[in-house]
Amino acid sequence: MTSTQSPRPVDEPTPTAGAKEWIGLAVLALPTLLISMDMSVLYLAIPHISEALRPSSSQLLWILDIYGFLVAGFLITMGTLGDRIGRRRLLMIGALAFGAASVIAAYSTSANMLIGTRALLGIAGATLMPSTLALIRNMFHDDRQRTAAISVWMTSFMVGMVVGPLVGGAMLENFWWGSVFLVAVPAMVLLLAAGPFLLPEYKDPNPGRLDILSAVLSLVSVMGVIYGIKELAKDGVAVEPVAVLVGALVLGTVFVLRQQRLTDPLIDLRLFGNVRFSGSLAALMVAMLAMGGLFLLLAQYLQLVLGLSAFEAGLWTVPQALAMVLAAGAVSALAPRVRPAYLMTGGLVVAMAGYAIFTQLAGGDDLGLIVTGMVVFALGLSPMFVLGLDLIVGAVDPARAGAASAISETGQELSTALGVAVIGSIGTAVYRGQMAGELPSGLPTELAHTAEDTLAGALHVASMLPQAVGAELTTTARQAYTQALQVNSIVGIGLTAIAAGLVVALLRHIPAPNEHDEKE
Repeated sequence: MTSTQSPRPVDEPTPTAGAKEWIGLAVLALPTLLISMDMSVLYLAIPHISEALRPSSSQLLWILDIYGFLVAGFLITMGTLGDRIGRRRLLMIGALAFGAASVIAAYSTSANMLIGTRALLGIAGATLMPSTLALIRNMFHDDRQRTAAISVWMTSFMVGMVVGPLVGGAMLENFWWGSVFLVAVPAMVLLLAAGPFLLPEYKDPNPGRLDILSAVLSLVSVMGVIYGIKELAKDGVAVEPVAVLVGALVLGTVFVLRQQRLTDPLIDLRLFGNVRFSGSLAALMVAMLAMGGLFLLLAQYLQLVLGLSAFEAGLWTVPQALAMVLAAGAVSALAPRVRPAYLMTGGLVVAMAGYAIFTQLAGGDDLGLIVTGMVVFALGLSPMFVLGLDLIVGAVDPARAGAASAISETGQELSTALGVAVIGSIGTAVYRGQMAGELPSGLPTELAHTAEDTLAGALHVASMLPQAVGAELTTTARQAYTQALQVNSIVGIGLTAIAAGLVVALLRHIPAPNEHDEKE
């Protein structure tokens, strides 16, 4: 049944969700978990894909990046499209496309075929994420229940990112490389089978006309920004990525100006005048910026410094995933009685303590220390993610929840990409500075450049040298990388402090649900 009713009278009680809505939430959470796994699981399969399909270096980069580019680029358009045609309908279309593309990707016979199917997966993924979160907004009207539901949704997403390498490693040890794509298929089949019975249909009763030019501008500008940032992070300042980034920012400006003139804009810019929406989005983006770059460094630290296999590294992320589950449950229990700003700020302080633990790493027997830091870090960030998203989707009219969800997720994609670029660049600069002058004498120039460029390169060079010299280079490179991680952790502390300041300054006036009820 499509929601086309006018807003409820003020004195009408808020409806509460029943068993059907909670079972529906489980149907929404499972594909969310698997979609996020799809973002990280491919990295483990790359050596197997390279051996089977023989992609060029350029094709390999596109296999890795095209999915994220298209997810980010299509989020705003798909979120708004769901508001217009119905979120459940868009979700079903996306699930069918995602499942079909996953099967085709698993049996790809060439690099170009895999790039194409990864592109389809990205477009389909962009339909799923805003639809699931927007449906939660429509299914759970009660503030307490919506917070609990979003905590389940967010936990599923974050756990998927954490355990992706673990599941991928297990699949690759027992099956062929294409099996990592088939993990998502059963969840999509379940969603297609159960969705029509468990998920209600909602759409904006007065959506207006979809502006195609705005959709194109948003797609090209978001993809251009993320592409430019990633290329700058990988190769440093160069003409092409700078030109792409500047061009994308110009198109983004044109997009914003166009929204101000349209009667039916793709994005209602008035959303940003709501401090619950804009303040939560700003704080969430800064927290994601801090986290984005550090996640990549931590994964490499486990494997390249501590010497763990990809599967072992994934196994040691399980405590972090469990911490996220526990923290989400605690947030749901406390949220009715404690103001969201207090919970978010307290959590961000805990996250800063997790970053501080990483500053104590020494590049040796650090596994216990790094796992502890990851657990503390996860516990601290969970309130920000759960309550930040809750405030964002709760701040808008249910009819516009798809667009609001898409804006939030696009902001997070941009922040993660920027975090990888900025924090990654800082780490690279520290690493290279530490390596300068510390290389073995007589090392050929080309090998010296390789060792100074990345830790993986240094370890490869070390394997080619005599044992004693190679061991010395390995120790030097690992110490330099550890120093880079320590510096980046300090940067993370600073950014997280900024996020906490934004929460206190902009959101401290928002009452807890129980506090609001007492005033009424």
